Parts: sequence; structure tokens; C-alpha cells
Amino acid sequence: MSFRLSPLGYCLLLPVVLLTSACGEEKNQGDSATAQQMPPVALSVVSAEPQALPVTNNLPGRIAPTRIAEVRPRVSGIVVERVFEQGSIVREGDVLYRIDPAPFRVQVESAAATLQRAKAVQAQSRQQANRQEALIARNATSAQQRDDAIAMLAQADADVAVAESGLAAARLNLEYAEVRAPISGRTGRALITEGALVSSTENLVTIQQIDPIYADFTQSADELLTLRRALKLGALTGADAGAARVRLLYDNGTAYPHTGKLLFSEATVDPTTGQVTLRGEFPNPDGDLLPGLYVRVLIEQGVEDNAIAVPQQAIQRDGAGQPRLHILKDDGTLELRPIKTGRTLDSLIVVTDGLKAGEKVVVEGFQKIRPGVTFTGTHWQPGNSAPTAPGKGG
Repeated sequence: MSFRLSPLGYCLLLPVVLLTSACGEEKNQGDSATAQQMPPVALSVVSAEPQALPVTNNLPGRIAPTRIAEVRPRVSGIVVERVFEQGSIVREGDVLYRIDPAPFRVQVESAAATLQRAKAVQAQSRQQANRQEALIARNATSAQQRDDAIAMLAQADADVAVAESGLAAARLNLEYAEVRAPISGRTGRALITEGALVSSTENLVTIQQIDPIYADFTQSADELLTLRRALKLGALTGADAGAARVRLLYDNGTAYPHTGKLLFSEATVDPTTGQVTLRGEFPNPDGDLLPGLYVRVLIEQGVEDNAIAVPQQAIQRDGAGQPRLHILKDDGTLELRPIKTGRTLDSLIVVTDGLKAGEKVVVEGFQKIRPGVTFTGTHWQPGNSAPTAPGKGG
């Protein structure tokens, strides 16, 4: 069924069509003008500036005592007293155990009597020798008798020396009846109780020196060689090995408050693991680090002079997990650019490719990003939970 307008209908419909078209054009022009008049949206940005950043490796390690001693008695006997408290701190020379001293006192008295007798014989022999010397001067005795007297005096002198040594040994054994700490440190559990008969082969207690204390850790030989090659090529700047800073993290990620120093790295590689063993020394005034404790070791093995790093929260990732950055250009537009990242340093991530010095990187305000809008950058101010400034604590 067809519908046809009369000439009068055309006359009435034409003004309505013209009015509707004019209203649509005015609305489009108004929207465009509104978009052009919107002020730029402010985003928090940081400027990508080259800086010297340490090359820090996070490695697994174990705590070890600086010195360890198994306390053994130097004389045999019955233990009559344990003086120390198990797990306590002792100083070098402190008495730990007492062995029954009565037998050793008897030995001292016997040795003293032997020495006294030897001295009496010595005095008699000296008098006899002096008398023979006087008689030989008057030709009242024979040379043989004088020689015999001199020989007896020499034998008496030797007997006195032997007796003195015996007395010294007896006194030393009496002194050894008190078992003393050979080093300062923390004692373990007592392995012997009162009433036990002990000899020089038995371990009474173990003492471990834990201030300062060692942290032994391992690093892949490939990583170590790569770092050394980078140092030779000038990509990294290295400090003296003894001055390298070492830090510790507990198993739960908490930082140990004291900084240590690197002592050495072994010159050989473990053939079974391909690892090189390194050792750091740390102060342990409060005894928080105990032997056998598992830790993470942060070691600075060089400095990259012209590294570029951005806060971790600036990194955006695509569906494949690849990192990207929003770059604020001079004309107020944004560029979403793929990058390559390297190591993490505190709350910073080193960008190895895709970012140039001086470019502005968006850190906060991603929820404000939408098409057709221009942007302006304000300097990002890290809060209390924000990343630390480069070079602090690294």
C-alpha cells in the first residue's frame, strides 16, 4: 500500500525537517566546543633520569658462628659442679665445670714433699763438694773424691729440677680441675651432669661465638662471571671486595638492622651445584642471629653508572604479562610503550630498553586516562609507603 502526500502536506512537513536538522548541527557544534574547552587532566609523573644504581643480588644463606669450641677436660675425674647456665653468654676464662680437686691436691702435696727432700740432698751435696774443694787445696784428699763430690752435687741439682717440674705439673692439674671457657660466646646444652666420670676425650659443652657472626651464602658461578666481565668492560663500577656492603633479610622478609661486610668468595666452584660460596660478617649485639638460621643476603657487587629506574607502580602489563609504560609527550598526549625491565632495587625497577633519558613516565592517575583528552604532568611525591629515592638503602 503506497502513501502519497498532497502539495499541502509537503508544505507543512518541510519546516519540521529543516528545524530538526538545524538542532542536530547546533548540538554537534556544542559538543565539539565543550571538548575543546576542557582543561588538561593532571597526572603524577616522574622524569626518567640516568643515575648510579648498585647491582644488588638477593641470595640464600645460612648463619654460622665465627668461632666454635667443644669444651673438653684436661684431666680425668668426677664432676662435682656445673657452674654455667645452659644457653647463657660466657666470657673467655669463666669456670664452666669443677672436677673433684682432692686427688690433685694430694698430688701437689706429694710433689712439694719430693721437692723438699731433693733440696735437702742438694744442700748436703753442696756442702760435701765445698769441703772437698777445701781439702784438695791442702792436698788432704784425692782428686777422685773431689770429683765424686762434684758429681753428687750435679745429680742433686738435677733431682731438684725434676722435683720442681713435678710440683708444677701437679699444680697445673689442680688448676685444670676447674674447666674454663676457651672462648667467649653462647653455651649450648650441658652434655655432662654432676657425678659423671670424665676424661679428656669427652665433650662437656659446646660454645659458639655469635658476635660478630658469619652469613655463608652461595651464588651461581655464571652470575659471578657475568658481573666480572661487566666490570672489565666498564659497564659496571666495582668497589674493593672487602668494602662491599652486605645486608640481611629474615625468612619473613624483615630487614636485619645492621649492615655487614663481604669477607671472601671461594676460588673454586662446587662441581655438584655449580655454586661459589661467599661469606659476610655481621655485628650481632642483641643475639638475634643464631647459627643455622636461614636468611636472604643482599650483596652489592657493582654500580651501574647510567641506569634508568622507575617506580614499580608505574609498570603496566598487557594480556601476555609484558611490561609497558605510559609516556607523557610534550603535546599533552600519552603513548603506551612496551619496555624491557631488569633487576628490582627496593621499590624501583630498572628499565633496560624502551625508555630514554628525560621522558616523563606516568606513575599515578591511570583511572583518569580516556580518549580525546589532553594531559599535563605534576611531579610525583612518594608517600610513606611509596618507593624510596634512588640510592637510599640500595
